[in-house]
Amino acid sequence: MAQKDQQSENLDQELADYKKEILPVNKGRLKLERDLYFTGATQRGYEVEYDPAYVEGCSPTETLLLSIAGCLSIDVVIILRKMRCEITRFEVAIEGARKLTPPQYYTSVDMAIEVAGAGITPKKMDRAIALSRDKYCSVYHSLRDDIKLGIKYEIK
Repeated sequence: MAQKDQQSENLDQELADYKKEILPVNKGRLKLERDLYFTGATQRGYEVEYDPAYVEGCSPTETLLLSIAGCLSIDVVIILRKMRCEITRFEVAIEGARKLTPPQYYTSVDMAIEVAGAGITPKKMDRAIALSRDKYCSVYHSLRDDIKLGIKYEIK
């Protein structure tokens, strides 16, 4: 049992080292281009196009769904690598069901992960997914009902 506790502590430390590189505050800008078409940019210059008509860009809820998958996937891959797994392929299909009336939040999210490589076992996958979901996935934990929302505006 002591070896398992030591392995858990080592994994926690290695993930903490990765997580400390995360910016404590993220910033971005969103600009209305026309109609309901917006362009958004992160503080580091990465851009995304939002279009609720699904013509020229994605919807905000689509990027939220991808963010859940992205955050969990990064954690799972890091954890599996720390478990000495060699990953040659990692792909996620994600589907979110939404409430049909406003606010149309996700009521459920289902993910299907396809992973290939050496040393990957069901036990390791279960552990990696559980650690991400229960402890490390920032996006998943940001969706909790105790999140604080601050809104400011300026009229010009």
